[in-house]
Amino acid sequence: MIDSKQASEALNDIEDTVRRVRQSQIYEVSSLALLMWGVLAFVGNISGWFWPRYGLYFWFAVYGVSAIGPIALGAYHRSKSRIRVFDGRYFLTFALIAAFGIFCCYFGHFTPRQQTVFWPIYIMLFYMMAGVWFGYAFLVIGATIIALTLIGYAYIPGLSLLLWMAVVNGGGLTLGGLWMRRS
Repeated sequence: MIDSKQASEALNDIEDTVRRVRQSQIYEVSSLALLMWGVLAFVGNISGWFWPRYGLYFWFAVYGVSAIGPIALGAYHRSKSRIRVFDGRYFLTFALIAAFGIFCCYFGHFTPRQQTVFWPIYIMLFYMMAGVWFGYAFLVIGATIIALTLIGYAYIPGLSLLLWMAVVNGGGLTLGGLWMRRS
């Protein structure tokens, strides 16, 4: 027989274990998404640097793949762990985020340079908000990419900003994904 204090301690241990397992599952799937988005951001920025005339088309393709990619990641994770990660709410969330970003760009009359920095900063805002609930890794990744993006915007001239963003955004997301795999 155990007393109420021991039962309470056991329940707290179970609750702590459940919390850590849940965070581990979130980090596992998020790390795969970050790796995917890091590669896509790198490709989008490098493609825009090599072929600036077609940059918008490259980004449409990047956004299309980035919207569909989590379905594959979710299916992979579900087959591995039998836990459903993404559902219809993912698409609604993605659509709302994209719609508001497009609204801001359209009515804000952003230049291509301003859009180059707007989108990573805007998306990193959501990573940082996720960090409030899911762990500090999201906060660190988001804040670092935002800071480096703003430094590039202020100090990197012309099309060289695309190379900077390929390293900062693409590389930052990729490094963040690798870091989360270790957490």
